[in-house]
Amino acid sequence: MGNITSAAGWIRPPRAVIVLVTTAIALSLGACGVIAESDDQTRSSAAPAPVTESPAPTRTPAPNPTPGKGAACPELRCTSITVTGDMLVHTQLWQQARADAAAAGLPGYTFVPLLEGQRRYIGNSDLAICHQETPVATPGGPFSAYPSFNVPPQIITASKDVGYQACTTASNHTIDRGTEGLLRTLDALDAAGLKHTGSYRTEAASKEILMIQTDAAKVAIIIGTYGHNGQIPEYPWLVDELDPAAMIAKATQAKALGADIVLGVMHAGDEYASEANAQQQDVAHALVDSGQFTMIYGHHTHSVLPIENYKGTWIVYGLGNGVTELSPWYVVNNEGLLVRAQFSQNAAGVWTASDLAWAPSVIVRDPYRWCSVASDAPQGVCATPEADAGTYQRTKAVVESMGAATAGAHELLISKER
Repeated sequence: MGNITSAAGWIRPPRAVIVLVTTAIALSLGACGVIAESDDQTRSSAAPAPVTESPAPTRTPAPNPTPGKGAACPELRCTSITVTGDMLVHTQLWQQARADAAAAGLPGYTFVPLLEGQRRYIGNSDLAICHQETPVATPGGPFSAYPSFNVPPQIITASKDVGYQACTTASNHTIDRGTEGLLRTLDALDAAGLKHTGSYRTEAASKEILMIQTDAAKVAIIIGTYGHNGQIPEYPWLVDELDPAAMIAKATQAKALGADIVLGVMHAGDEYASEANAQQQDVAHALVDSGQFTMIYGHHTHSVLPIENYKGTWIVYGLGNGVTELSPWYVVNNEGLLVRAQFSQNAAGVWTASDLAWAPSVIVRDPYRWCSVASDAPQGVCATPEADAGTYQRTKAVVESMGAATAGAHELLISKER
């Protein structure tokens, strides 16, 4: 609030007048027995503290060391965040989930065995974020796959089970089942205890920002999708759009609310591509240029895309699929990327990425499973040694095609970590 002055201006009284008035007020307060408190002790007005010329010493609280999970922390405080691609549940996957439930003596469907391989990676990070690409049905169905998804909600409870704490929900399939499907998905996420952002129940909720507190940092997540497959949301605020100005405004607000780390998430790109398209690069660069984002990442293409370090900020253009069926036409559809970014706080209090690591993955079948093809093979052979090597080499070549390795991005070898 600014100072308020009269139209004629304000004339400062002489110093002597101020001293006299201040003394009179102090004597009056003392007579009323007002208690004043200092940092060291509570003093009664009946025994006023002596006035000294030297200022009271300032106290700076000792920083609380918080190394976080994952890679060794280069600073006093670190936090690590793991992100994965589209949870894209097709018919073959819910058939597998039904078979897995029956084998375990459970009713309905369980996707936990499908996702189990991710648990170890997620457990060695402070925060894990998934992307719930499609709306979910009621537990008993009916279910449908492409082009209008309505999938078993047990994919959400399984995501929670393996360790995810939050999911983004803005995609080109968010409103496949209209507003009702969107709301049903949010209800399922809430019931599972997963935080979420990207689609909303109310206009007021759409203006809020998802902020998650780790042990060391407050993380804000801001997402936008390129479109809705020609569909139009019932209300314009139902789903976050890929609008750089709107995303930057939210990021600025997040910083004002105390966010230490701001993640920008893009659901965009050309399907089955191996390069980021112009829209992805333009939006990602605009977000970085704003100075409000700590890292950018994306999904949608159902293929792994490059990682770029742009002006000191990491951009992970495409994570591929978190889970999906096996495509007989596009081998890249069966592949994915798990990325863990470590952020550290320097002596000035600024948070930046201190480590970026990636693990390549593939979906295998008989039974359907997510499987890491990282060179330490934490799950053993996924498909065949030859197929796994092909997936690894293909992923590595794409990931590093924009200079990621030179900038410091490296493979995540989870079996080598503490």
